[in-house]
Amino acid sequence: MSVQPPTSLRNIAIIAHVDHGKTTLVDCLLRQSGSFRAGQQVAERAMDSGDIERERGITILAKCTSVQWKDTRINIVDTPGHADFGGEVERILDMVDGVLVLVDAAEGPMPQTKFVLGKALALGLRPIVVVNKTDRPDARPFEVQNEMFDLMGALGAHDDQLDFPTLFASAKQGWAAAVPEGPRDNMDPLFDVILSHVHEPEAEPDGPFRMLVTTLEYDNYLGRVLTGRIHSGVARVNQAVKAITRDGARIEEGRIMQLLAFRGLERVPEAEARAGDIVAVAGLSKSSVADTICDPKETVPLAAQPVDPPTLAMTFSVNDSPLAGRDGDKVTSRLIGARLKREGEGNVAIRIRETETASEFEVAGRGELQIAVLIETMRREGFELSVSRPRVLFRTDPETGQQMEPIEEVVIDVDEEFAGAVVEKLGQRRGEMTDMRPTGGDKQRITFLAPTRALIGYHSEFMTDTRGTGIMNRLFHGYAPFKGAIKGRNSGTLISMASGTMVAYALWNIEERGKLFVSPGEATYPGMIIGEHSRGNDLEVNPLKAKQLTNIRTHSKDEAIVLTPPVRMSLEEAIAYIADDELVEVTPSSFRLRKRLLDANDRKRAARKDKEAAAG
Repeated sequence: MSVQPPTSLRNIAIIAHVDHGKTTLVDCLLRQSGSFRAGQQVAERAMDSGDIERERGITILAKCTSVQWKDTRINIVDTPGHADFGGEVERILDMVDGVLVLVDAAEGPMPQTKFVLGKALALGLRPIVVVNKTDRPDARPFEVQNEMFDLMGALGAHDDQLDFPTLFASAKQGWAAAVPEGPRDNMDPLFDVILSHVHEPEAEPDGPFRMLVTTLEYDNYLGRVLTGRIHSGVARVNQAVKAITRDGARIEEGRIMQLLAFRGLERVPEAEARAGDIVAVAGLSKSSVADTICDPKETVPLAAQPVDPPTLAMTFSVNDSPLAGRDGDKVTSRLIGARLKREGEGNVAIRIRETETASEFEVAGRGELQIAVLIETMRREGFELSVSRPRVLFRTDPETGQQMEPIEEVVIDVDEEFAGAVVEKLGQRRGEMTDMRPTGGDKQRITFLAPTRALIGYHSEFMTDTRGTGIMNRLFHGYAPFKGAIKGRNSGTLISMASGTMVAYALWNIEERGKLFVSPGEATYPGMIIGEHSRGNDLEVNPLKAKQLTNIRTHSKDEAIVLTPPVRMSLEEAIAYIADDELVEVTPSSFRLRKRLLDANDRKRAARKDKEAAAG
C-alpha cells in the first residue's frame, strides 16, 4: 500500500518523569504507524541510541522522529525524564504545539512530571494526559487522573488546559483506550486524540525564512547539525542564510548545504521544507543553540526560552598523576578545553568557564548525574582528566545581602520500617519535611526541602539505610538563605606512600585499618587513595610491602591470604565521596581516587596554612 504525502502537520513532545515509559511509547507509535518495515529488526527503546542511555535505561538527549497517521505527519520529540537533563526539555518545548504528559498508573505524578508540566503550561501548551502502565496490578488509574487535575490547578493552568483529554494505556502491550478496561487493541485512540486536540503549527508560509536552533550535534561528515522548527518561510538546499544571536548580533553568513527531515528513526535529505516543520540543517560553522537562522535581510531574532541556571560546579583539570597517559590519547589542557567548549555550545544547561589556572576548567550543571554523564562520555572518547568534588553555586540576595543557596524538593518512596531512619538522616542534613503520606502496601511517600549541598553523596547512604528498596527523586526548588554547616564525611582515607604494583600480603595487613578500594595487582603511586580509614584521620600506608622470606616453612594457613572484596564505587559515587582536597582521576579504562597534592610534605604544609587561616 503506497503512503500518500501528508496534507497536515502536528508537532508534539512527550514529557514525563524518568522511567514512566516515554521511549517505550514512542517505539510503539513508530511500529503501529508503519514506520518500520514488516519483519524489520529494531532494538527495544530504539530512540535511546546512545550507549550510556542504553546502559543506564534513561534518556539523556532529546530526539526527534515522525510518524504518518492517515494524511497527517506527526513530529514527535522524545525528552529526558531526569531532572538533571531538564535543559533539554525546556529547549524543545519551543518547537511543539502540544504535549503528551505520560504518568505511571501506580506512582502518579512525580517531581519531574511537575517540573516539565509547569514549563509546558507556562508556554500555553494544551496537554493530553496518558495514564501509562494501566496493566500493573497496583494501578490506580482514576486516582492518578484526579491527581493530574489537582497538579495542573496548582501549577496555574487555565480553563482550556484543565479541559484535557485522558487516555489509559500500556505502551508495553501496545494499546490505549478511553477507559482502563479497554478495548485493548491498539494505539488508534491516541493517534486520533493527537489529531483532534493538537492544532496545526502556527507559521507564516509566505514570510521570510526564520528558524530557531534548539539542539546542536556534530557529524563527522556534515559538521554542525542544527535542529529546530521553521517559524516562517521555506528552507531550501543551497539557500543563502545568516545566523544572529538572541540580541540580534550577526554571527555568520552561509548556505544550507544539507536539509534533513525526520522520518521514523532516520534523517532523510529533502530539497525543501515548509514553515511549521521540524528539520535539521548543515552548512554553518559557528551557529549554536538559541540562535536564529534566517534570510540574510532579516534583523529581528526569534525569542528563545531562558534556561534555569546551573546549581553545581566541578573543576576539570589535566591528569598529572604518575600514571597519566597510559590509557588515553587525549590528555592535554588544549584538547580538554576544546571538548568542553563544544559541549557548552550544544548543551545550554552546562556552562564552561576557564579558571586562572591554564590546566583547569570550571564545569557547572544541574546535578551530579548530568556532569557524571559528561565525564563518562569523555573517558569513552579517549580523554584522561582529574575532576574535583561538586560544590554548590551560591547567590547573594541583592536586597538583604544574604547568602542564598540552592534548595531541592526531595520525594522519597520507602517502606514504613525505614521511614524513621530517612527522616532522621535528612533532618541532620538540614532537610525540612513538608509532607508524609501512606501510598499503600506498607509504603510511605515523604517530601523534603533540602539544600543541594546536603544531598551530594547522600544517595549511597540512603540505599544502605533502606536496604536498596527506597526510591529518591530530586528536583530544583529555588534559592533560600544559607541553612548552616552540615557535617561532612566522618572517616579519613588510607593513602599509598609507594609507587608500584600492590601485593596481597600488604593489603591483608592494611585492611585491618579500614575498607579497601583496590585489589592486588593494581598499580598505585604516592598520594593515591586505596581505602577508607576506620578513624577520622588520613593514614599513609605501604601497599607494596611483601612478606619477608625465611628458611623456615610456615603453615599453609599462613600462606593462604584471603582478602575482603574491595568496595567498588560507580563514577557518581566516587565524585560524591571525595573531600575538597581530593580528586577523581578518570581514564578510558578506570578511575582512581587521589589526593589533590600527591606529596605528603605538600599536604602537611597546606593543612598548616588552612589551620592558621581558620585561627586568624
